[in-house]
Amino acid sequence: MSNKPKVPAQRTAPEGNFLTAPPGPARIAGYAGGALLGLVTGLAGALVQAALPPGWLALALAALAGLCYGGARLARTLAGGLIPAVGWLVAVVLLTTTRPEGDYVFGAGLGSYGFLLGGMAVAVICATGGRPGGWAGPGAVRTSA
Repeated sequence: MSNKPKVPAQRTAPEGNFLTAPPGPARIAGYAGGALLGLVTGLAGALVQAALPPGWLALALAALAGLCYGGARLARTLAGGLIPAVGWLVAVVLLTTTRPEGDYVFGAGLGSYGFLLGGMAVAVICATGGRPGGWAGPGAVRTSA
């Protein structure tokens, strides 16, 4: 038997990692499309979440979850899931500002706060969990009892 210590395998960067190589035109177009879809999802969710609570709120959050998780899985990068989330956040923040007439898009209700805070949580969870390997990631160290 050998007394050599076991050395873990080196992790390699996934294809298209922005730290090792610039993204190609197709990936940039995908990211731009994801940001645009995030904007549209934020706008649509802001308009329908108060229609029939809690059903439409759940549908709006499910749409955001599907967009962020699907973007991360399709792009196979963390940015693929975070860019639609940023697009959603930009749309929601722009809709929370006061209009010249003094109106707000979001009312002061539990559903609006659930959409804002729940959407942020859903976007982060789904975007970071949609990577290949899930939350643990490939090559993660796992301890067992």
